[in-house]
Amino acid sequence: MEIVTDVSLMQALLIAVFAGIAGIDLFNVLTHIHRPIITGPIVGLILGKPEAGLVAGATFELMWMGLVPLAGAQPPNVVLGGIIGTAFAIVTGQTAEQAILVAVPFAIFVQICITLLFTVYSPLMSVADGYAKKLNFAGIANLNYLGMTILFCFYSLIAFSVIYFGAEAAQGFVKLIPKWVTDGLGFAGGLMPAIGFGILLNIMLRKQYVAYFILGFLLAAYLKQPLLAIALIGVVFALIEFFIRSDDNSGNRQSTVTEEEGI
Repeated sequence: MEIVTDVSLMQALLIAVFAGIAGIDLFNVLTHIHRPIITGPIVGLILGKPEAGLVAGATFELMWMGLVPLAGAQPPNVVLGGIIGTAFAIVTGQTAEQAILVAVPFAIFVQICITLLFTVYSPLMSVADGYAKKLNFAGIANLNYLGMTILFCFYSLIAFSVIYFGAEAAQGFVKLIPKWVTDGLGFAGGLMPAIGFGILLNIMLRKQYVAYFILGFLLAAYLKQPLLAIALIGVVFALIEFFIRSDDNSGNRQSTVTEEEGI
């Protein structure tokens, strides 16, 4: 991968602004522009390497696909993990798999900071309750805007600091690492998307879908079919399953209506 030797102030500021917007989206808007599949190409476009950003973003998306919040348990922060990981891959010329090993620890650290930040937020809940009792809608809205502003500044500041001040240090650090270490990190990072899929399957997989899973594996591993072709085959089976179930439900409703009319 071609290296971006210098990150300009404007590029760092643009990435920082986008990181702030994506951070708000994660908790308040949920348009899913915070996902790595979106943040990766945008960071790549800002750094002048959209293709590298797309590859890195897609790789990170595979890993984070199965890492979802469960009650109070939060996964590593997907926003800055994807943005910093993509920037690291482009700036240092490392592969996306190698960049994962930087993105994940950083994402864990950011999530710890987010948890502490939300702990500081907690007294505001009683303030919001007081506004609600008084029907002070403007006060409630202002509290939400305050929270979003703090989130925006938090994400923007971290993204700017790491990308602008840490780019040169990251390049120097990577040059000191022996090739066998980077190759090992790349191999380990390549397993992360598989782990993400494994976690996702642990949640979603049902015994009636195992045949489709095996078919997809055979198409990819033995028949060497491209990913798009396998995805389209999956769409075909999904449509068939959908229409069969729709017909079954329609038949059951008609049967019920007939029995009621007979009575």
